[in-house]
Amino acid sequence: MEQNIIFRNNVKIIGNGAKSILFAPGFGCDQTVWNQVAKAFEDDYRIILFDYVGTGNSDLQAYDVNRYSTLEGYAQDVLDVCSALELENAIFIGHSVAGMIGTLASLRQPEYFSNLIMLAPSPRYLNDPPEYFGGFEREHLIGLLEMMEKNYIGWATMFADTLLNNSNHPEVKSDLEDRFCSTDPIIARQFAQATFFSDNRQDLMKVSVPSLIMQCSEDIIAPETVGQYLQQHLPNSTYIKMKAIGHCPHMSDPEETIGLIRQYLKSGMSVGGPL
Repeated sequence: MEQNIIFRNNVKIIGNGAKSILFAPGFGCDQTVWNQVAKAFEDDYRIILFDYVGTGNSDLQAYDVNRYSTLEGYAQDVLDVCSALELENAIFIGHSVAGMIGTLASLRQPEYFSNLIMLAPSPRYLNDPPEYFGGFEREHLIGLLEMMEKNYIGWATMFADTLLNNSNHPEVKSDLEDRFCSTDPIIARQFAQATFFSDNRQDLMKVSVPSLIMQCSEDIIAPETVGQYLQQHLPNSTYIKMKAIGHCPHMSDPEETIGLIRQYLKSGMSVGGPL
């Protein structure tokens, strides 16, 4: 079973530290998006990288339409990796929707995690006025899914531009486009539907693991109101507003991302003292 999960999720382990960091990619991306950030922690931590089934170099034959119709299926991938590696009190670092995937995993088996670090997370992408502003109207998201079906390459170009929201990093925009285009369009569309129509607001108050919310500047996907909502509803959470513009700070601004994660870890924000 352990070797099956290692192969299925293309698990890679680097670094020599006693404490583990599990890096989880966001929608449409694989583990290599963490290359610049993960490398900075190799000397002090055991680094675990993986791909969700259906992305990157995972075992595509293991993809199950029913399992991955909701974020619970992706959370199960995280739990399977934790179980296979017998993790305990690991630091979970997730980008975008991976923040909520990690949240769901922590609700089911909190013993696997000492901290949840979330880059540009959102518990709900749809607006739910007047109490909640997630950034999108339902019609907009339905239009995105329809575009994925009719013109996937055009969608990839448009969505990469929306994610980055910063013309100073054309190489990152191109990288994102390539990542989206390398994913099976059918799998990508189902992941998008599971992501953009999820609602994890009711899960937040149940979280027992200390968390860090890293809010980006001028983020179209997860606007500042979303980060503030998370801070108000996520127990034992720390909120940091980043200078990085857009939705992918680990790719566009890895230095700031690394520095803020280090600062949080050194502050000993976990239960039981310093990390």
